[in-house]
Amino acid sequence: MSRPHCVVAAALVFGATLVSSPRCRAAEGEIEVSIPQGQSATATSRVLEEKGVVRSALLFRLAAKVTGAERSLKPGDYRFKSGASMLEVLATLRAGTANDVRVVIPEGFSARQIGERLEALGLCRAAEFQDLVAERRLEGFLFPTTYNFDKHWGAAQIAQRMRDEFSRRVEPVVAAASAGPNLSLLQVVTLASIVEREAAAQSEKPAIAAVYLNRLRKRMMLEADPTVQFALGYWKKGLTLADLRTASPYNTYNHFGLPPGPICSPGLASVEAVLKPAATDAIFFVADAKGGHVFTSTLAEHLKAKARFKAELKLQKAALRRAGQP
Repeated sequence: MSRPHCVVAAALVFGATLVSSPRCRAAEGEIEVSIPQGQSATATSRVLEEKGVVRSALLFRLAAKVTGAERSLKPGDYRFKSGASMLEVLATLRAGTANDVRVVIPEGFSARQIGERLEALGLCRAAEFQDLVAERRLEGFLFPTTYNFDKHWGAAQIAQRMRDEFSRRVEPVVAAASAGPNLSLLQVVTLASIVEREAAAQSEKPAIAAVYLNRLRKRMMLEADPTVQFALGYWKKGLTLADLRTASPYNTYNHFGLPPGPICSPGLASVEAVLKPAATDAIFFVADAKGGHVFTSTLAEHLKAKARFKAELKLQKAALRRAGQP
């Protein structure tokens, strides 16, 4: 067969594939598929093939490219009818789901904050969500990212979707870590949640993780302010001495070691910081006047850094007053 005829034949076969119904793994009913925010067309095609929505990931990618849908596949939670043609699948993914509500969950949000955001968007009651998270011990295991939740879902389905995303994004990273501290998954996520709340910049996370790991090795109290804030029930700026005496197993000023569980939803960078901390013997860190932290290895150095911070803060406040700012 000549080359032009080969091209024509291939095009005819491909066109037939688009409109025909591919053989799916499930003969009847619907197939549920979750497409996360930011997932590539290549990854989406693999998921569709694994779930039995399409017969071939390669053909689906080619169809998406030919039809111009490659860069317009919308994230969301879909229900595809078994036997749907590839064109129908593509059309559904391009249109998105009409029932979806876009929800952004920032890194460092606690279950309480997530519940409040879900309630504000009309998805479920905050109290119901928080009770469910407490009952299933999901604090810290609700992955922070952008979701498209079906508006008809309840707290349980939303929490499960977030837990599934954690399993997809975080658990393989922890399982693949060949070196690093000898910590369980719960301990890794617990420490990562503290790092998440402490870090002023992404670049500081490995150093902050190292400080807490060094403290654990030396049997020192962690004395992490975010754990006290979690015990208080809200993120409070400027803790008092009374706050530091708050009676709670989460208060690391009163109890040795890690708290019983995570205090927020850490991002992947915080988890990776715990698995691969900075190479430092620092056991202290204090804020500097530039929005970062100063890391030190002795109490004397730490006290000097604190004194410098207070002096610089005083100078900044005086400069603001002179400029007529409150």
